[in-house]
Amino acid sequence: MKDISLIRNKKAFIIDMDGVIYHGNQLLKGTVEFVNWLDTNKKAYIFLTNSSERSPLELSQKLDRLGIKVDPQHFYTSALATAGFLASQRPGGSIFAIGEPGLIQALYDAGFTMNNVNPDYVVVGESRGYSLESLERAVRLVIGGARLIGTNPDLTGPTETGIVPACGSLVAPIELSTGKKAYFVGKPNPLMMRHGLRCLNARREETVIIGDRMDTDIVAGVESEIETVLVLSGVSRIEDIPLFPYQPKHILDGVFEIPE
Repeated sequence: MKDISLIRNKKAFIIDMDGVIYHGNQLLKGTVEFVNWLDTNKKAYIFLTNSSERSPLELSQKLDRLGIKVDPQHFYTSALATAGFLASQRPGGSIFAIGEPGLIQALYDAGFTMNNVNPDYVVVGESRGYSLESLERAVRLVIGGARLIGTNPDLTGPTETGIVPACGSLVAPIELSTGKKAYFVGKPNPLMMRHGLRCLNARREETVIIGDRMDTDIVAGVESEIETVLVLSGVSRIEDIPLFPYQPKHILDGVFEIPE
């Protein structure tokens, strides 16, 4: 079902990025018009992404290159959520990290040091530098007592060239090799959703979450009692929806349907 008027009347918007706003470096249909509509109608909005690769500044610059101006304060990533969570658990701890600069910088900014000998945590995010060597070291460190953390549980992610492995797939070999289960900080973890609501200064009844994944975005909204919008421009397909015990409130082909 869909009721565009109910979506349009919401005060605040939590919006996923990959599969909703773009695929890789390709904007999806209606993205420019959708962001302009948010600004014109003075909606509170935050892009809440499970991707840990880029910082908010880099995400802002990426959208700028694609033709959309969005200030860095409108972005919150699983890298920032992971760094914040770990800082609350073990301030000033040490980490062995597999990830891109967005994750490494967030961990440094939260006061952590890098340690490949006896770290407190092994932290895994999306990484193009993932190798057998880094996997072997992560396994040894987790067996040695380091706690295993994943920035998000996504198994795959959409790009302009198709589906690629994401954080959950990269963590799985470490879990299988060590018998230890990772703790994932990104969506659908309520930590991410609560931060999004705080950033928006909005109540859940005033808010809608827009995402392309039933297993992260939609379940995060359902469990947080936030109205859900599934867009079919990313990972989840219309035939996937009946496979889940929960359902989205609205189903759209893409964000291009929202602006008047």
